[in-house]
Amino acid sequence: MDLFVVRHAATSSGRAGVPKAERALSNRGREDAATLARGLARLGVRLDRLVHSPWRRAVETAEALTLLLDGETFVDADLLRGPSPALLTRLEGRRVAVVGHRPGLGQLVSMLVLGGPDHGERFSIKRGGVVWLRGKAEPGGMTLRAELPPRVLQAL
Repeated sequence: MDLFVVRHAATSSGRAGVPKAERALSNRGREDAATLARGLARLGVRLDRLVHSPWRRAVETAEALTLLLDGETFVDADLLRGPSPALLTRLEGRRVAVVGHRPGLGQLVSMLVLGGPDHGERFSIKRGGVVWLRGKAEPGGMTLRAELPPRVLQAL
């Protein structure tokens, strides 16, 4: 399996009265999400499954990735927390993307590469960036294939 761990793109600044879950992508964030999708497309990436957080900024980032999608999209509230065995069972397919937030995404990468979530800070994914993993979606079952920050995706 190829797993693309995507941090949502840049958001608009928090305004009084707007819940954190409802923060939308900024204009730059929308551009970065489109750049992310184009960069992955240039690498020949197609997705069987797209799993994303229910928060608006993750939904909007995932929407940009649907041009790569040949399969289904799933909303998963487990992406609002640290990685869980339940989340890992939903990562099935040959090429899957997960769109979420920090620190949970770093913890997910740590679990999949190092066997546990305790070193998530070592995998700090930039907003609108991707970590590409390959292997089995189980603790310690994946290897790091590439880290693609927004600048690299834009250069593609």
